[in-house]
Amino acid sequence: MQKTTAVGLAALIATYFLGGMSARHEIFPWPQLSALRKMVGGEKPAAPSRYTFDDKERLIGDESKTLVNCPTQTDRTAVLLILGQSNAANDGGQRHRSDYGARVVNAFDKRCYIAASPLLGSTDTKGEYWTLLANNLIASGQYDSVILAPLAYSGSEVARWATGGDINPVLVDTVKELRDSGYRITSVLWVQGEKDLVIGTTAEAYQERFMSMVDTLRQHGVEAPVYISIASKCLEPSNGGFKEHIPDNAIVRAQLALSKSGHGIREGVNSDELLDGEDRYDDCHIGGTGAEKVSRAWMNLLRGDVYLESSR
Repeated sequence: MQKTTAVGLAALIATYFLGGMSARHEIFPWPQLSALRKMVGGEKPAAPSRYTFDDKERLIGDESKTLVNCPTQTDRTAVLLILGQSNAANDGGQRHRSDYGARVVNAFDKRCYIAASPLLGSTDTKGEYWTLLANNLIASGQYDSVILAPLAYSGSEVARWATGGDINPVLVDTVKELRDSGYRITSVLWVQGEKDLVIGTTAEAYQERFMSMVDTLRQHGVEAPVYISIASKCLEPSNGGFKEHIPDNAIVRAQLALSKSGHGIREGVNSDELLDGEDRYDDCHIGGTGAEKVSRAWMNLLRGDVYLESSR
C-alpha cells in the first residue's frame, strides 16, 4: 500500500512539473491541449472597452472624445508635434482636459477632438501634461488656440524613429495628415532617452539616429524648431530601469550635444534635473506635481522663443 501511494505521489509530482514546463515553454502537450480547449469552449470574448488601439498599441479611438471642427491656423496658433516614449505618451499620473473648449484640440487622423487625457495618437490610457501645457499657453496670452498632435510610443528607443525604424513611416504619415489638414507645425517636442540608456546606446549612435529622424522631418517640409529634452531617468526594474541614476551618462551627453549642433535643434526641458522623487509616481513616470513643473517649463521655453523670433 505504501509503495503504491509513493508511486502515485511521484507520478502526480512528475505530471505537475511536466505540465508547468510544457506551458512555460509551449511544448507538447500544452499547445495541443490549449487549442482543443479553445475549439470546444470557444475564445473568451474581450471585455468591452471605450478604447481602440492599432497593432502597435497606439490609442486610435476613444468613445468619450468630442469631435469638433479643426480650428483655422493663424499666427496666434501653436501646432505642437509631440514625439518620444512613455513620458511623452499617456502614462502620466494626472489627467487633464481643455479649459478652452475647441481652442485646444487633439489632432488625429485628419480630425480634431477637444483635448482631454488620454490623447489619441500615443500609447496607453492614463494622463498626460500636454493638455495642461496648452491651457497654460492660452492663459499666458501668447496664443489663441493650440493644436496637439501626439505620436509617442512607450518604451521606444531612438532607432525605431530613424530611417528604417518601424515608427519612421508613422511619423511621415502624421506630418502629411497635419499638412493635409491645413496645419504648419510650429514646434516639435521630443521627450525620449530612458530606453536608450537602459539598452546601452552609445552617444554617437544616439546622435546619428536622432539626426536621421530630424532629416525625415525636414525632407517632409517640417521647418519648425525641434526641442530635444534632457531625459534619461527612469528608475526601478519594474519600469525597465536601474536602481540608481547616474546623471552624467551617454544619452544626456548626446542630447546636450545635439541641442547645440544647429540644424534647428534646441534644448528642451531637462526633466532629469527638474523633477524630484515626489514628481514621479512610480520612480519613472510623471505624476501631478511633475506635470505642473514640466508644463510650466515647456511654456516658458516656447513663450521665450516666440518672443525672440518676433523681436528679430
